[in-house]
Amino acid sequence: MGWLYYQYLLITGIYVLEPWEQSVFNTLLFTAVAMVIYTSYVFVPVHVHLALDFFSELVRGQPESTVALIN
Repeated sequence: MGWLYYQYLLITGIYVLEPWEQSVFNTLLFTAVAMVIYTSYVFVPVHVHLALDFFSELVRGQPESTVALIN
């Protein structure tokens, strides 16, 4: 686990920051990732359901009219 954390420090370049700066950076990063995950969990299923409803209606076609024709 320590090796993975060291890789994270090297990849992001935060190994050059002071410990309090690293804490601020990690807090902001964690908050952003948490918001993306929460938004995906809440809104993506709704949008997928609406898209499936829309495309299923396109595939099925328009329903026949129930209004009788008057001569």
